[in-house]
Amino acid sequence: MKIPIKYNIRNLRVRWTTTTMTILGIGLVVWASVIAIGLIVGLMAGIGSSADPLNLIVLRKGANSETESYFAKDTATVIATLPGIATGSAGDPLASPEIVIITNTPRRDGTTANLVVRGVTERARDLRPGFRIVEGRDFQPGVREAIASHRIASRFATAGLGESMSLRRGDFKIVGIFETNGGSAESEIWTDAGVLAQDQSRSGSYSSLRLRADDSEALSALEETIAEDERIALKPVRETEYFQKQAQSAGAITGIGMAIALILTVGAMFAAANTMYAAVAARAREIGTLRALGFPRRSILISFILESIVLCFLGGIVGCILALPVNGLSTGTVSWYTFSEVAFSFQINAPVLILGILLATVTGILGGFFPAVRAVRLRIVDALREV
Repeated sequence: MKIPIKYNIRNLRVRWTTTTMTILGIGLVVWASVIAIGLIVGLMAGIGSSADPLNLIVLRKGANSETESYFAKDTATVIATLPGIATGSAGDPLASPEIVIITNTPRRDGTTANLVVRGVTERARDLRPGFRIVEGRDFQPGVREAIASHRIASRFATAGLGESMSLRRGDFKIVGIFETNGGSAESEIWTDAGVLAQDQSRSGSYSSLRLRADDSEALSALEETIAEDERIALKPVRETEYFQKQAQSAGAITGIGMAIALILTVGAMFAAANTMYAAVAARAREIGTLRALGFPRRSILISFILESIVLCFLGGIVGCILALPVNGLSTGTVSWYTFSEVAFSFQINAPVLILGILLATVTGILGGFFPAVRAVRLRIVDALREV
């Protein structure tokens, strides 16, 4: 004989105060867990989502990042003519020599942080999927103008549309705001490579050369050719590997986020268990009555676990709804790889929400199991004597 579902529904309604408090308690825990997971997902997307498996980043041998690298302009010109490099619509090679510097810039909250300023050529846009100007216009080559990502514009005091950023020899006016589908370029300010080279007294060198191969075979051939040429002393790094190393540098914040999510989940399980233990103590005579009416232990066990699952599931939905306003909220951290600001947005997307509800459901199963076992172990006589 099974306990009907309507019994559980009616029981939750009758004990609406306890039900509401339990749902809200689990909801707050799920809310915090979902935000922690959304932070991790957003950070990983902000670092590596723009990586293209056919892109190469060419650096000076011994350099670990673009900010540590430099090599002669003539060398970049030679590499750009190698066979196997993909071509654009005009037939020119998809190769972008770039200059990367770091400047200490005031944030809008009054603090300061290191910010990446990248000097680029026209081909840089073709090598970043999803690049588009969303406000204002693109900068003019040869002019002290710049464009900033929407994330950087919102976080730094001199990076907004119409504002001016000060570098070594003067100001660069921000004339446009851009996006790149959440990629790493959204942690940067872009300007003309020639103008930035003059400002930084680096007219004879570049920091890196980014290029795209025709296919995987051409990619391997380009890697081998560049790495084995002792005259240029450069090393090619696949873009996917380069950003993977940057992601590893964010391991500390990722680990902290996962630890917070784990602690909160365990705490939610204890909270659910405590709630169910209290429910068992308060309903001992009810349990005894169910046993006296002939309901088997298995039915009572399933009934109590079901109530716990329903409570935690509803709490998971509440927590996910509370977390939705955080989706897209911009924040940032410091990359230990480049020692500069990495801007990213919380991503409270469908997979994160589903994970939050699954965590709540598992919490209901584990949190309700042991109290349910205690319930079915009560002897009928002992249960009926409970006050």
